[in-house]
Amino acid sequence: MGTVTAVAIALLLVVLNGFFVAAEFALVKVRIGQIDQMVRGKRPFAKTSKWLAERMDQSLSTCQLGITMASLALGWVGEPAFYQVLSPLFEFLNLSPSLGHAITFVIAFSIMTALHLVIGEQVPKIYAIREPEKVLSWCAMPMMAFYLVLFPLQASLSWVTAKLLRLMGANGDGHGNPMTEEEIRAMLTEAHSHGELTRSEHSLINAVFEFDDLVCRRVMLPKSDVVFFTTQNSLKENLQTAIRTRHTRYPLCNGNLDDTIGVVHIKDLTGVSADDDFDLTTVMRPPHKIPENMPISRLLRHFQATHQLMAFVMDEYGNTIGIVTLENVLEQIIGPVDDEFDEKESQIVPHGKDVYIVQGSTLIRDVEKALQLNLDDEDVDTLSGVLMEKLQKMPSPGDRIEFDGAVAEILEVRDDRAHSVRFTLQSK
Repeated sequence: MGTVTAVAIALLLVVLNGFFVAAEFALVKVRIGQIDQMVRGKRPFAKTSKWLAERMDQSLSTCQLGITMASLALGWVGEPAFYQVLSPLFEFLNLSPSLGHAITFVIAFSIMTALHLVIGEQVPKIYAIREPEKVLSWCAMPMMAFYLVLFPLQASLSWVTAKLLRLMGANGDGHGNPMTEEEIRAMLTEAHSHGELTRSEHSLINAVFEFDDLVCRRVMLPKSDVVFFTTQNSLKENLQTAIRTRHTRYPLCNGNLDDTIGVVHIKDLTGVSADDDFDLTTVMRPPHKIPENMPISRLLRHFQATHQLMAFVMDEYGNTIGIVTLENVLEQIIGPVDDEFDEKESQIVPHGKDVYIVQGSTLIRDVEKALQLNLDDEDVDTLSGVLMEKLQKMPSPGDRIEFDGAVAEILEVRDDRAHSVRFTLQSK
């Protein structure tokens, strides 16, 4: 074998090793969804790539077999090739053949290790990790050819490998488990930090993940804040309530919310004179009642099916504890949706350095997110509920509760609930 031929074969084996390394890491890194997108986009060799991915175990076995064979052949060819290159120098220096082979071995080992590490391992590996779709497209056709040629050998090795894995307790198929929600969230955060997702897109997707974890009790308007019509009032009095509060729908009750008989839409009162002796029960719609622990994703489907966009939230004892509307549900995904008649005051207001005024009706998760605190909200939903739980009594103005990282002081109490609370954050 000529000197040039031997060196060329050695370099070819290094490149071949790099090819199999790149193919292996591209197969592991690429996702099935990406390959399907390549197929839909009719990219070159996309169908071949999918064929290899569908036979992942066998394809990886082919890669490993190719890497092993290339590495062994490189070790067999490398030293003689370099000896042929260096032999004229050894003859000139009048070195013995044994010493020449020893020196050649050291030089060949160093050079081949460097080439093998850089060209045969690191470069193809890192590039395949960064560009798995592109690399898999490049490698698809040669890999398929190697797969078919080496199939008898790799099938035998795969069978032995599977037997050993079963003996070790690894009985599952495939490579890796489906990604968990936390892993997907971490990927989204990384994509956002690298500019692949805008801030609004990132927030929206995160809100969708949280959407199915929420129940109606967490998003409802509590009973004490619900404005309703009552059959005990005249039409004029009920219309004055509507003019003052400017809502679209009103529960119709016999005295209080626990005896709700229907829902009145303000459009149904168009053209009706306030002085008319009009019976609201003639235009009311039947009330829809839902359990407090119903997931809001299911509630959304309920609204879509019934075309009624208000529901009454019931506790385990059959008592009405609040109402929930389509707006309450959608706000959990897209954020606050206030119309031109909404006059909501901010629930968390800065009041100096590390001081905040918070409404007692604010949801615990909103307080924790805004103030970076942990308030232990397992059994209650609102700040006033947490304070009452900590106090173990009815709240009074001036009551102080210490949390990890903050002190809360009740400023105002309404209807036996903390209405306004001052939080003073403490350095940890």
